[in-house]
Amino acid sequence: MISLMINAKPFTSRVFLPCLLTSLVCLGLPGRGDEISEKGREVMKTHQSAVVTIQLVVKSKWSQPGRGAQSSEFKKDVTGAVVDPSGLTVVSLADIDPSEMYEGEDRGGFKLETELGEMKILMEDGSEVPTEVVLRDKDLDLAFMRPKAKPATPMAAVDLANSGSAQLLDQVITINRLGQAANRAFAASIERICGIIQKPRLFYLPDSTMTASTLGCPAFTMDGKTLGIFVLRSLKSHGSAAQERGNATTVILPAEAVLKAAKQAPEASEESKEEKK
Repeated sequence: MISLMINAKPFTSRVFLPCLLTSLVCLGLPGRGDEISEKGREVMKTHQSAVVTIQLVVKSKWSQPGRGAQSSEFKKDVTGAVVDPSGLTVVSLADIDPSEMYEGEDRGGFKLETELGEMKILMEDGSEVPTEVVLRDKDLDLAFMRPKAKPATPMAAVDLANSGSAQLLDQVITINRLGQAANRAFAASIERICGIIQKPRLFYLPDSTMTASTLGCPAFTMDGKTLGIFVLRSLKSHGSAAQERGNATTVILPAEAVLKAAKQAPEASEESKEEKK
């Protein structure tokens, strides 16, 4: 029940009508929210099987003047999107190899080198698919992986050719795989496009609200078309570490650009072909 009193005077049409309209709009908001939720669930149901966790071993070596060299080795989970039934999978290059983002920069003598060890796609049924990086694109922050052996059955894949676009303030759906503590469950988020970068190439800028979206997540329009992949947009800097962090931001790279890069991905390496024999 909605009650309203204005200086204890009877309602007039000038007061009552605006209040009535406002009330109707407010009452209609839950319906709008339910509609968005339903569309989001449908998008997730259609595309979630194409979103995978890639587990990789990262070997890092770094050195700094006066401190010598140090090294470490650890396992890491990253989110990727399968973009072809053959198992070709795209991830953010910065997510698997941060040293690529700093190559060629003067960092006061600090040097970082990384080497990728064993990599595998963790499937929903618990199986593991050994994979390898076959293409890196620093400008787009993309890395493409292929299974070392052809999958027994075609893998679910995001259709990059069925691409969509977004306008400023549009809402889009993203799909992610959570970490091991959350049993690598699927997670969906609603992102709002707060900016569109036109040059030097098209990027969609999601707002800064904290969601479950991470690098490597695919984004979809409300009607289920592929919008793009979350990557890191970075500008080279010779300033402080804080300035460098300020020059990097998460963006959505349009599906058309990802598809163009994917077409350049070679087949599995000769070494992997020998392993399959």
